Amino acid sequence: MSLPPLSLYVHVPWCVRKCPYCDFNSHAKTAELPESAYIDALIEDLDQDVSFIQDRPLQSIFIGGGTPSLFSATAYQRLLAALKQRLHFSDDIEITLEANPGTLEQGRFEGYREAGINRLSIGVQSFDGEQLTKLGRVHNSDDALKAIATAQAAGYSNFNIDLMHGLNEQSQADALQDLQIAIDAGAPHISWYQLTIEPNTEFYSRPPTLPVETEIMTIQRQGFALLAKAGFQRYEVSAFARAGHQARHNLNYWQFGDYLALGAGAHGKITTANGDILRYQKTRKPEDYLKRSPSRSSKSEVIAPEDIPLEFMMNALRLSEGFSQTLFEQRSGLNWTIVADTIKTLQARGLIQEQAGQFKATQRGFVMLDSLLGEFLAE
Repeated sequence: MSLPPLSLYVHVPWCVRKCPYCDFNSHAKTAELPESAYIDALIEDLDQDVSFIQDRPLQSIFIGGGTPSLFSATAYQRLLAALKQRLHFSDDIEITLEANPGTLEQGRFEGYREAGINRLSIGVQSFDGEQLTKLGRVHNSDDALKAIATAQAAGYSNFNIDLMHGLNEQSQADALQDLQIAIDAGAPHISWYQLTIEPNTEFYSRPPTLPVETEIMTIQRQGFALLAKAGFQRYEVSAFARAGHQARHNLNYWQFGDYLALGAGAHGKITTANGDILRYQKTRKPEDYLKRSPSRSSKSEVIAPEDIPLEFMMNALRLSEGFSQTLFEQRSGLNWTIVADTIKTLQARGLIQEQAGQFKATQRGFVMLDSLLGEFLAE
């Protein structure tokens, strides 16, 4: 079994305030952030996990949160310098930072670029001021447009805009207007996903009035058409990119690649030298992560062989291009015969198709993806 490509996810858990829809490991900052101490902790954490690297070059880094743009460019310059001392960066490494428009100081984008960050993911969510207020965002529409323009002026030609649809009492016209503004602003990559109500969020205890399912389907159909007309390819369930701007980090994730995890609450997946596939998680509370108490790793488990097909399919079938038999065998360490009969059954039901050696969800399969994936559950 050959080892998969290797990426790195870094989690920065603080934000200005917790959004009512957010179920990520994020914590509203109440005082000055321990920026320097947290960078120290990240570096020390990596030193504990060096055995996971196994001489592989790093293909991508994604710094997410929380709100990573609360940290200064100097902090990331120090972090990336330390990473380069311990890891081999591929020549074309993609380094992405999540940035929220309401947390950016003038000139910070230039500093991020000088530090080595070559891609941004800007958390706009909507260009509608009323919707932004309902979503608990700390920026307004003008802030969002200014952040995009500032990123472009700083030399970022590769960036993503995060948008949500199916918002509180959102009309079809308003949802499509958000998309059109992002397209007109020159975004080469757009993540456009439906607002879902998750447990342990403020919206879960006081749900907003969301569009009905038939209206959501209409919004999605019209949005897909608008994006396609503007030259965007839907390469994943909620990801759309112009040619050459697919997110390499996310592709590695969806293709069942490996990724190291650093930061409070970060999740990782590693293929070990003996072929086991290990999932692990760092301790969630920032204060515990900083003091390494009792350990920065809170959970790790080897995925049972019978559970690997579902784990693989949960990722690979989100991709429009799907996956090949070779990719399945390389990344899972399993023989194709394990899933062959299930694949044939789903093909007969019109949920999976094969084109040029790639197995992918049909249009109907995309709509019924949760049901489709259930067929790979271990008995």
